[in-house]
Amino acid sequence: MQRCELRVVSFLTFICYIASTAVSLMTIPLIEFLWALFTFFAYSTKLNEQLKGILWPLLDFIRCVSAAIIYFIVSLVAVSKYSCAASKAAAVLGFIATIVFAIDFYIIFNDLIKFLKKGEPEENEPQQQKSDGELHN
Repeated sequence: MQRCELRVVSFLTFICYIASTAVSLMTIPLIEFLWALFTFFAYSTKLNEQLKGILWPLLDFIRCVSAAIIYFIVSLVAVSKYSCAASKAAAVLGFIATIVFAIDFYIIFNDLIKFLKKGEPEENEPQQQKSDGELHN
């Protein structure tokens, strides 16, 4: 499920980039903020249940991984290339966003594994225990 911190950090980073000399870097947080709003809208209106052809946990995972990588790169560029205070603040928020997205994609990865394991038959577990028991005899 979409977390509020991601939208807040993305929006604040977007605002800082607008106020800075690094305006060209503001498209990344804007796109991420809009994507986060879309996924929040999809989950809150149960659109994800109506569109069964999309693997929503995988889409969330890809969004978080790509956002963490992109925020890290953009923040490095903002720190190294621009010297105004708003650019530095945006870079710091970008690094915070990187950490928050990394934590989120770890949590989503665990949910994705559970989601993918739902499709597997549970008959494998007794067979594995049986083979383990045969090894001990």
